[in-house]
Amino acid sequence: MDPVANAKLPTRLKQDSLSELPPAVSTPVYERSHLTPGIVHIGLGNFHRAHQAWYIHRLMQRGLANDWAIIGAGVRRYDTEMRERLLEQDCLTTLIELDPKGMSAEVIGPMIDYLPIEDDNVALIRAMADPAIRIVSLTVTEGGYFLDANTGLFNVDHADIRHDAENPDQPRTAFGAMIKAYRQRYKNGLEPFTALSCDNLQGNGAILRTCIVGLARLSDPKLADWIDQNGAFPNSMVDCIVPATTEQVVSQCRALGVDDRAPVSHENFRQWVIEDDFRAGRPPLEQVGVTLTHDVHSYETMKLRILNGGHQLLANVGEILNVPTISDCMQDPDIVAFFRKVQTEEILPYVEAVPGTTATEYLELVEKRFANTTIHDTTRRVAFDGSSRHPGFLLPSLRDALASGCSLSGLALAQAFWCRMCAGVREDGSEIAPNDPHWGHLQKTALASRADPILWIEQSQYFGDLGCDTQFAEAFVAWLTTIWQHGCRVAIADYIALYAKPH
Repeated sequence: MDPVANAKLPTRLKQDSLSELPPAVSTPVYERSHLTPGIVHIGLGNFHRAHQAWYIHRLMQRGLANDWAIIGAGVRRYDTEMRERLLEQDCLTTLIELDPKGMSAEVIGPMIDYLPIEDDNVALIRAMADPAIRIVSLTVTEGGYFLDANTGLFNVDHADIRHDAENPDQPRTAFGAMIKAYRQRYKNGLEPFTALSCDNLQGNGAILRTCIVGLARLSDPKLADWIDQNGAFPNSMVDCIVPATTEQVVSQCRALGVDDRAPVSHENFRQWVIEDDFRAGRPPLEQVGVTLTHDVHSYETMKLRILNGGHQLLANVGEILNVPTISDCMQDPDIVAFFRKVQTEEILPYVEAVPGTTATEYLELVEKRFANTTIHDTTRRVAFDGSSRHPGFLLPSLRDALASGCSLSGLALAQAFWCRMCAGVREDGSEIAPNDPHWGHLQKTALASRADPILWIEQSQYFGDLGCDTQFAEAFVAWLTTIWQHGCRVAIADYIALYAKPH
């Protein structure tokens, strides 16, 4: 008898097949048909399902938050495929935890619908205007807030923003749709929903408020005042490493007995810190480990600079050297030496401790997480959208170093690696495929910078006035020249040999 031919096939994930899943795969114990919506989430990707949705699921497993079910939404056409996949499996998701001690899976079900993707966002607006919806949350990426990277201000000249300002009843953006829903709630005498950003931006709630109120003011100043005075935009810090779903992840899920067309893998760590500022109630998130506080800033700074900034330190040079994953980068002695020196000498000195954790302790935790070999987190995924991530994650540390008069050599080297990566070819001659919304311009500038390095940091839309700073400019030019002439590993060796300036 052929054991393979007689092996049990994985169970197709559906609501009516949950009882057929292997006992080792945990499933919802709550009655999903009794759930009612309380949250609309815009930008429903892997991270949301592994993070926010998981926390809501944990509450529901305890018999709590049954009136806080999630309705998924998107405003871009590429969301359509994910919507179709999730609706086919009744909006259930298999989460695969990649723990070095062993892989496990659970099925979560707090999401009960996924709105159609429409050019005029009619279904989304209708859902957000419903009085049952008390929170509208977002994961639209760091680049989705229409911010001018030079000034950090809301970019009112962006074509999509101009469209929504001139056509408030046919909004194109998520923000325009939110404003129209606010308008309907205002007319109906309802409270505004809480708008909760879950993106990696310092002060993400304040930024979201600026975007929403700023856009509303362009067409309806009275409504803008009402939103600003009555709305809630809590700042938050989110943390969990969630790789892109590959065929390997789908196969892992099937090996665990679940046929899920859109599973999500994640590390064995989560953190969520939220400013406790909600207008129309909230789930009791503190009961499942969420930190509710009035001081999110220090948590944000620690995570964005050490973890997100650290990701860029690894991924850019990893791409140039064709090191495929972040865990592989942590096994490369040159790359990890560069990472640790920049962190300890040029990032940690400007990061304050948070309750229970110092910057040094947090770096130790991040190193363990990055080194998790079960997480196949590609350098390509982490390096994506450097035009948003470098200004948000690394340049604030560089500015602090300049202000303190201390070492910035490693941070300058990190910018040189970003430039070299954007040239689009690795040191082994293989191509780096476009990996940024502004790749065409970045690649053209990176190639021109081989002969004239200063051109790269003269991109004020990313560097602001940093390109005019002599100390930074001299260090950047020297490093980029070394990289092109001698390669990344020589540049790293030269940097490691530098004597650290005292802080």
